[in-house]
Amino acid sequence: MNRRTLLKSSTAAALLAMTLAGPVTSAFAADDPVKVGILIPQSGPGGLFGPSSKNSAELAVEEINAGGGILGRMVEPFYADVGGPPSDAIQAALKLWKGEKVDAFIGMHDSAVRGALDNLFKGQVPYIYTPVYEGGECADGVYVLGETPAQQLEPVIPWMAENKGASKWYLIGNDYNWPRDTNAAAKTYIEASGGTVVGEEYLPFTADNFDSNLAKIKDSGADAVLVTLVGGASVGFNRAFASFGLSDDVTRLGTLIEENTLAGIGAENSKNLFSSAGYFANIDTEPAKKFAEAYKAKFGDDAPVLNSLGESVYDGLLLLKAIADKAGSLDVAAMEKAAEGVSYSGPRGEATLEQRHTTKDIYLAEANGADFTVVETFSNVGAGDNCQ
Repeated sequence: MNRRTLLKSSTAAALLAMTLAGPVTSAFAADDPVKVGILIPQSGPGGLFGPSSKNSAELAVEEINAGGGILGRMVEPFYADVGGPPSDAIQAALKLWKGEKVDAFIGMHDSAVRGALDNLFKGQVPYIYTPVYEGGECADGVYVLGETPAQQLEPVIPWMAENKGASKWYLIGNDYNWPRDTNAAAKTYIEASGGTVVGEEYLPFTADNFDSNLAKIKDSGADAVLVTLVGGASVGFNRAFASFGLSDDVTRLGTLIEENTLAGIGAENSKNLFSSAGYFANIDTEPAKKFAEAYKAKFGDDAPVLNSLGESVYDGLLLLKAIADKAGSLDVAAMEKAAEGVSYSGPRGEATLEQRHTTKDIYLAEANGADFTVVETFSNVGAGDNCQ
């Protein structure tokens, strides 16, 4: 029910006179919610990240609604599994967009799915993309939260060279655009730091035997490995890496190794393992601690562990609210005019949108048994020039 309909009724008009804006705003918000499609992997290689992503979304929706919603309207989430191939993700998104008439999308999924959704949406609906990715996204209506190689690697590789003696790098990832494009950028940072690449290979998501890969790494003389494997492949590789006896002398750096993946790798296999990200569950800042406390209070001690990918969905909803509130609308054209320079505060701290991407602090953490310990913080790192 909207205000115009209400005013046609004398009873409703009297109610409006008595209650003024408060109850009417609530009624409007309940009857006309902001429908948000939340696209997360609940199956497939990324299914490991689905439960924490859904929990983080639920927490964000609850907090946003408690504060009055988006544009005075309550947020209603609609979830879809996009852990399969891009063709399946398109069908899932279409069902929400055309069937449920969602107003905006939050996406935490791989880059192949993102590319397919770009072609589907064509700038007709706001789309916040939240996870780590390879950079370069510039489509209308798309806003990116995830860390780019310029953030995760450009400041980190020189640190690894200076502090860990990393000079001979072996690059190994899954065979799709995120690992390949990330490694293309990594090569420039490695060269700039005085290092060399001594090997590079890409594996299918289904890979579960890494003996030949580890033999190549050993024979290459590598003293550092950049890991861009996803989910189960990363777990299997890193477990085998340690059992192969490489972890004593070879440093590993992952750009998608978060708390879930570390738990799968195991404390006994995590020596000399580093990760670079914009968030870890135990970073020692007030916003991060407040978020962790709220997560625990809502979901309990046995909830899926907090991590950068799951938390990014929470931030995605905060960014959607920030842009829409500034634009005064969820219309893409209005949001496009308002988006540049939008800031919001979340568990990662203050973030500002520049060229559709966020400038943020980047943390380099070392695995300490089953947990991460932040060893260096790089402040206000830009996402690079993604929209030339």
